[in-house]
Amino acid sequence: MPFRKTLFTLFLTLPILFTHAEDTRTTPATHGIAVTSIDTSVRPGDDFYHYANGSWINRTQLPADRASLGAFNLLVDRSNKRVAAIIEQAAQSNAAPNTDARRIADLYRSYMNEQAIEDHGLTPIKPLLDEIAAVHTQKELAHALGLSLRADVDALNNTNFHTANIFGLWVAPGFNDPDHYAAYLLQGGIQLPNRDYYLTDSPHMKDIREKYQAHIAKIFELAGIPDGPDRAARVLALEHAIAENQLSLAESEDIHKANNVWTPADFSTKAPGLDWPEFFRAAGLDNQQSFIVWQPTAFTGESALVKSESIDAWKDLLAFHLLEAYGGTLPKSIADERFAFNGTVLQGVTQMRPRDIRGVTLVNGILGDAVGQIYAKQYFTPESKAQVEALVANLKAAFKTRLQTITWMAPSTKKEAITKLDALQVSVGYPEHWRSYASLVVKPDDLVGNVYRSDLFDYHYEVARIGTPTDRKEWTMEPQTVNAVNLPLHNALNFPAAILEPPFFDPKAPAAANYGAIGTVIGHEVSHTFDSEGAAFDDRGRVRNWWTPEDFAHFQKATDALAAQYDTYHPFPDVAVNGRQTLSENIADVAGVSAAFDAYHASLKGKPAPVVGNLSGDQQFFLAYAQNWGSKVRDNTLRQQVLTDPHAPGMYRAATVRNIEGWYTAFNIKPTDKLYLAPNDRVRIW
Repeated sequence: MPFRKTLFTLFLTLPILFTHAEDTRTTPATHGIAVTSIDTSVRPGDDFYHYANGSWINRTQLPADRASLGAFNLLVDRSNKRVAAIIEQAAQSNAAPNTDARRIADLYRSYMNEQAIEDHGLTPIKPLLDEIAAVHTQKELAHALGLSLRADVDALNNTNFHTANIFGLWVAPGFNDPDHYAAYLLQGGIQLPNRDYYLTDSPHMKDIREKYQAHIAKIFELAGIPDGPDRAARVLALEHAIAENQLSLAESEDIHKANNVWTPADFSTKAPGLDWPEFFRAAGLDNQQSFIVWQPTAFTGESALVKSESIDAWKDLLAFHLLEAYGGTLPKSIADERFAFNGTVLQGVTQMRPRDIRGVTLVNGILGDAVGQIYAKQYFTPESKAQVEALVANLKAAFKTRLQTITWMAPSTKKEAITKLDALQVSVGYPEHWRSYASLVVKPDDLVGNVYRSDLFDYHYEVARIGTPTDRKEWTMEPQTVNAVNLPLHNALNFPAAILEPPFFDPKAPAAANYGAIGTVIGHEVSHTFDSEGAAFDDRGRVRNWWTPEDFAHFQKATDALAAQYDTYHPFPDVAVNGRQTLSENIADVAGVSAAFDAYHASLKGKPAPVVGNLSGDQQFFLAYAQNWGSKVRDNTLRQQVLTDPHAPGMYRAATVRNIEGWYTAFNIKPTDKLYLAPNDRVRIW
């Protein structure tokens, strides 16, 4: 939320700039499943995840700079190396000013020029800190909050925006008018991953809060701001109060509760406390006629805090959030302190990624389309595009057959569902047009300025789109991104080039491996069209109820059973998966694997599947799926994922197979096996 449905959430925070890392489990030369990853000492019916991945997990050690290792890492690492080559080409080209090649080269240089960063010190950010220090009245505070409003399309699976502001802006097709872009406002204003980090009283969370307060104080000290401990206490207390007013991720995923249209006048009556006219004027939104307020109770509560809490507390929060947001671009002492908390305390990582890799991440984050154009030309062939498009067509056909043969759905509902599937737009590899960076100024010796100008550039780009016609060919990822996405408001799917690589997609692999790996990815994204959130939208992306009451009751009963199934998973004694928070992704997994399995069998055209390593085609299919999710994860990272991610951890995604009839036959699963579900308990939704 809000609202794009991805295959997985990549833990990546720009100022820290670390990614998942190289996965040595398999190589592109291995065509098909990784047989050496299988642990035959584990019964597949007891723990299919460790059966498929156990040998690799047992022999793999996490390096100090890694939060996790997994199947995606091989692709992320490969993509990063290719982007590094693109950056090097740009640097060697001596490109003319105001060209994308020059911007790429200069942005990377600004990050790699550590001496210039040290020489500049806090000078680049001092004017922004001075503006905050100059706030003395409620009107000036509202102005400062409005100035700091940002649009963030990379945090769409989070419950809050990690910015200096207490709210965030998201621009997307409107819930009620999907043919035009609308302005959505969302809760924000906290720096810890989500509200649970403030409100949960477990020993683990109390320890994190103590270390967080010490971190805030240290950041103030390093920035030369006096009375750091007192300021830190005020910041933590204010963030705690903000968190008390926020909705959980599970609550925020109810689209009908999010569809709240407010006029500018409504804010002063429904959320008093903040000088809203001044806020909107500073944010450049004073001419906007309406907003969709995603979490209205949070807006009411957080706005009241603007008036009830001291201006000094708000100034401390704004200053700390600013330093935290730009910490990775400031001198080493601040960057190291920021990593010590966000990387080590929160995720258990004790060493930052090498600076050159962090520089690649920065360039991808700011100039993604400029890099993506080159990436698509150099690394994604027309043949691969055609093959994946054929896979997509097969998956859509399999899903359509499943819809047509559903017995519980009324003809009117079934007709709407098939119409929506037929209208689904699928883009493979790269978009049809690219974003222009012509007005973005990038300097080779001004890292803070480059990041600040890019933030404003993105914000102004998004604001300018409000009210304009929707581009239904729009992409929200770049070709070099290892992920996939369903855009319910567009009724569209994007499959970037970087995920369409071995081991996910390999033209030389058996069909069983491709359908089990990339086929289930495609099926997952197609299935999001009809998950617990996607089912609220029609074929045009409009929020509309196209269900009969009886059909929706059946749908809810099935999804309730799936949520209850995932509620039973406990990665730690004191932490459980939230079946409601992860429901839409779990639906997509169950339905996606089912459709991909059907499509795989259809692709055989009645011929027997090749046996590989004594493994049948069906066994290869399910193993390929489970190996998608094989990973080694640090405990703190896993805890954070469970609390903040709409996706269940990989070991439980692999266990999705317990709902698929074909898995029971393929591995001769018995009622005595731990994953066994009686036929009536197996969840089938589509």
